Amino acid sequence: MKRTTALKVLNPILAVVVANQIVTGLAQGLIPYETYEVLHGGGGIIATAVIVLHVVLNWNWVKATYLRKARPAKA
Repeated sequence: MKRTTALKVLNPILAVVVANQIVTGLAQGLIPYETYEVLHGGGGIIATAVIVLHVVLNWNWVKATYLRKARPAKA
C-alpha cells in the first residue's frame, strides 16, 4: 500500500480514536467503570499504536521540518 493511501485510511481512524479518548475521559463518571476501562484503557493502547504509525508514515516531513541541520554562518 502506498504511503498516501495508508494515511488516507489511518487519519480518520486516528481522529476517531482521539475523539474516543476525549469523550471517555470527560464522561468517566457517567459510564460504568468496566465500560470505561475497555473504552478508555483499550483506546489508549490503540491510540498509541496509531500515533506511532502516523509518525512513521510522516517521518520524512518531520525530518524536513524539524530536524534540519543548521546552516553555517556566512563570514
